[in-house]
Amino acid sequence: MRSSYPLSLNWSTLFFRQMSSAKTCKSGFVSLQLNQVEWCVPSRYKELSMIGYGAYGTVCSAHDTRLNRRVAIKKLSRPFENIEYTKRTYREINILSQMDHENIVCLIDAFSPQTSLKDFTDIYLVTPLMGADLGAIIETQSLSDEQIRFLVYQILRGLKYMHSIGLIHRDLKPANIAVNEDCELKILDFGLARQKQEEMTGYVATRWYRAPEVMLNWMHYNESVDVWSVACIMAELRNRTPLFKGGNHIHQIQLILNLLGKPDEEFMRKINSPEACGFIRDISKCEPQNLYTYFSNFSSDAVDLLQKMLHLDPDRRLTAAQALAHRYFASYHDESDEPVAEKFDDPFQDDSSVTLDQLKEAVWNTLENFVPNLNSLHLCTSEETSTA
Repeated sequence: MRSSYPLSLNWSTLFFRQMSSAKTCKSGFVSLQLNQVEWCVPSRYKELSMIGYGAYGTVCSAHDTRLNRRVAIKKLSRPFENIEYTKRTYREINILSQMDHENIVCLIDAFSPQTSLKDFTDIYLVTPLMGADLGAIIETQSLSDEQIRFLVYQILRGLKYMHSIGLIHRDLKPANIAVNEDCELKILDFGLARQKQEEMTGYVATRWYRAPEVMLNWMHYNESVDVWSVACIMAELRNRTPLFKGGNHIHQIQLILNLLGKPDEEFMRKINSPEACGFIRDISKCEPQNLYTYFSNFSSDAVDLLQKMLHLDPDRRLTAAQALAHRYFASYHDESDEPVAEKFDDPFQDDSSVTLDQLKEAVWNTLENFVPNLNSLHLCTSEETSTA
C-alpha cells in the first residue's frame, strides 16, 4: 500500500559511548551507555542513538547490520517490578510476536542480555524505525484532507485486523501511531491491549481519547472503544488540538455531552454504576450540537463518518470494518486488501491464579525461542524507512 503524500520530521541525535560491561551479557553482545542508561545489545546493532523515553521504556534508534536498515530498540523499564508490570510485559511481547499486518508494528527481534532465568531482568524489543508519531506531526504541520483520509483509513485497517483476532488496543492516541514520510502508518504500544472479556478494567486509554462507556464504569465494553479513539484522533488531525481535552474524567464526560447531548434512556439502562447514572441525570439538559456546523472544516462525508464513530452508545457505534466501508474511504476501500486473522492465543488470559514467576518464565521462554514472523518481517522490512 503506497501513498505520495510526504510527511517529515527532524529527529535530534544523541551521542553514546561504549563502556565495559557492568553486567554479565551473552556472548556476542556489547555493552554501552545512552543518557546514563546502560544498554547491552547484540553486536549486529550499531550507531545507537537515544530518541525517547516514557513510563514503560526507553527507545533508541540503531542500524541493524543484518537487515541493513534503521530500527527502533525499546528497553523495557522495570518489566518485572510487580505482577501488573509483568502482565503488561507478557502481553506486549506475546501480542507483537503474533501480529502480521502492514498497519501494525512488527517485532523484528526480542532478546535479553542475561544468560539465565535466575538473572533475568532486562528485555529489549526491536521494531522498524518510523519517522515520527502522529502527535509530533500534529504539533509541527497541517495535513491535507487526503492525508487525513489515508491516515485514518490505515488506522481502521489495522484495527479491523486486531479486532478480528479478539484484541482491543485500549490506548489508541496520536503518540501510539507511527508514520513515515510516505504517510505509511503503523499502530504501536500493545502494553494495555487485552482480549475481550466478560468484565474488563475501566483504567484504559489516555483520558482525552477514552470512550464514555469506560469512564461510566461500563465493565462489559468491547472493540468499539478503539473506534471512539479513532474519531477523536481524526478530529485532532484536522483541528490540531484534542477534541475532548478534559482536565479529569468528570470534565471529560461533560465535554462529550456538551457536544453530543445527553444520552437516551436505552443508553442509561446499560450503565452498571448508580453513581454514574446519577451524575448524568444531574447534568442540566444539553442538546447535541450540529456536527456539520461544528466540523465545518471537514467534508460532509467526513462528518457523517465522525458522527457514526462518536455515537455515545457503543452498540450503535460503527465497527472498524463498517467504518472502512463508509463512502468517505471509497477511494481506498477494498475488502480483499483488509485482512483478518484467527483468534489470538493467550494461555494466561483467563487464569487469575497466574503468578509473577510463571509469567516471567513464559516471557523468558518466548525470548529464548523467538523467531520473527517471516510475513511480518517482509511487510516491515521490504523497504528502507526514512529516518529524517
